[in-house]
Formats: sequence, structure tokens, C-alpha cells
Amino acid sequence: MSAVAVVGTGSWGTMLAVMLTRRGLSVTLWARMEEEAEELRLRRENRRFLPGVILPPELKITASLAEAVGSCHLLFMVVPAQSMRKNIRLVRPHLRPGTVIVSAAKGLEIETTLRMSQLLEEELGSDFPLCALSGPNLVREIAAGLPASSVVASPDIGVAAWVQRTIMGSRFRVYAHDDIIGVELGGALKNIIAIGAGAADEFGYGDNAKAAFMTRGLAEIARLGVVAGANPLTFAGLAGIGDLICTCSSRHSRNHYVGEELAKGRSLEDIQASMIMVAEGIYTTKAARKLARKYGVEMPITEEIYQALFKGKDPRQAVKEFFGRAPKRELEGPLEEWLRGVRL
Repeated sequence: MSAVAVVGTGSWGTMLAVMLTRRGLSVTLWARMEEEAEELRLRRENRRFLPGVILPPELKITASLAEAVGSCHLLFMVVPAQSMRKNIRLVRPHLRPGTVIVSAAKGLEIETTLRMSQLLEEELGSDFPLCALSGPNLVREIAAGLPASSVVASPDIGVAAWVQRTIMGSRFRVYAHDDIIGVELGGALKNIIAIGAGAADEFGYGDNAKAAFMTRGLAEIARLGVVAGANPLTFAGLAGIGDLICTCSSRHSRNHYVGEELAKGRSLEDIQASMIMVAEGIYTTKAARKLARKYGVEMPITEEIYQALFKGKDPRQAVKEFFGRAPKRELEGPLEEWLRGVRL
């Protein structure tokens, strides 16, 4: 039986720990502070991030990293992207060689524009197999016992398949993939599009406009993905269009909420102050804009979201300018070149 550690006591980290414990795995959840660990042990509930979900008695909870990760075979890093580096530096001294590490963070590091697996490899070297977990996984629905699917990706498909078999349950179907670049970029970049979708919903622009916005958002994600080394077909899967549909359509989505509140005229600082969890799309917008400029890829939606988030641009004006752009072919640039190569 695999020993599993989960670093991160937010809603998704706690839910993963609960799900895997119910699967019969030996799971330890790490809390940063002893006070938090003690509260979770006593209450058997994460009242701040996952109220109403009982933590199984078999789930071990500790504030000791040595106890949590020292003997684990499988480690889930479920922390915000901007704190991933800090957390893996804390974890690294306690890891046994060969531990499989799964990033469940959907974001890019702002300073470096690195994906999480790149960041982890930079910090850990090549001693640890790396995976990414991504997909349409709204925690509230999973907590309610509703079925969901996800993708686990690794450059080594054998490692991805092992994680798949380890974590898949009757109501949580997992697919294995070898395109970790595409899976990570799909999970990160769709959060930017979800901010715009939230604004569109608040403005009442309707389903036609929202469908167009989401579709062009997917094209934008795929354009950047292709030049970064991803297979564009990955974005037609769960980590791409699946997660995009879910995040852009659900009012449970934190990024959708940010877009709604921006459309109401609230400042970004006020919106963030009202949230207890991180909306990754805010930070990913900055990183993706830098990455697009590095690769010379046109990302008009990302640019408009950036202007609305950080430069005070009126979201209505941003939408107006997006729809008022010069006429184009539907497939241009890297995507068109990729398709031409496939035809050959």
C-alpha cells in the first residue's frame, strides 16, 4: 500500500487527502502550523476551507514535515503557484529518493514564467519523478459526492499510469497523459479566460458572446502551448477544453468570481481582500503576458484581462476592443503551421 503525503490544507489539498484516505491509502496531511494541525485533528473538519466534509479518522494530520513526507511514496504539492518554490524548499530535506511528486497547482511563477514541473525540477534535480494533476475539478461538487474526471501527466507515461491507478476511484476517473507541458498550460491559462467569462456573465452579454470568447480563449491557449512544446490536441481534452468549460461556466470558480466583481466596478485589491482562497488567474495573467512576449505569440484576451486587472481599464472597454479587432482567419500563426505539418 502506497504511503501518500499531501502538502497544502486548502480546499483541494484537504479534499484530495480525504478522497485518497477513502481509497484505503495511508495518507498524511501536512499543516504549516501546529495550531492548525491540532484543530484539524480535534474537529475532524477543515472549517475554513472545506466546511461540512468530515476528515476520516484514518487520515493522519501533522505539522512535522519529516513525519508527513519522510517515508511517502507519493507526494501531492497542493499549494498556490507563487508559494510552490518556498514550500518545496521546506519539503526537500525530508524526501526519500524516488518519491513521485505531483503538482496540483494551476499556475505559472510570475518572476520566471516557469510551469510547476519546471520549477520543481529546478529545485529538486532529476531524482524525483514529476507529474501534474489537472482537469475540471470543482471541489464543492467533489465534496458533495458528484462524479469528476482529471488528468495526470508525466513525461514518463509509466509514472503517470502508476499515479492514475493509485488515485482513481469509482467517482473520480483519472486519465494518464505524457504531455505535461500541455496539461500544465491548459490548467493555468484557462483561469485567465475564466476571469473574462465572469465579467461577460455579469454584463449579461449572453451565450453567443461567451461561446465565442471561450473558443477564442482556447485558441489563444493553444497558440502559446504549441510554441512552448505542447501537443495542441491536449487542449481538446480534460485539461484544456474540459477545465475551460467548467471554470468559465461555474459560479463556484474563484476566477469567474474575480471577473464578475471587476465588472461590478470593484478594485482588484478589494476583491482579493474579500477572498480566503487564491484566484490563480490573477497571477497567471502577469506570467502568461511575459511568456507570450518571450515567444512572440499574440494573446489579445490575456492582454485585455491584464489591462483590466492591473491598469484600471474598464472591462466594458476591454470587451469592445477585443470584438473590434481587425478581421482575421480563424486559424493563424503557430496553430496553422502545426496543422500544415500534420497534413504533410
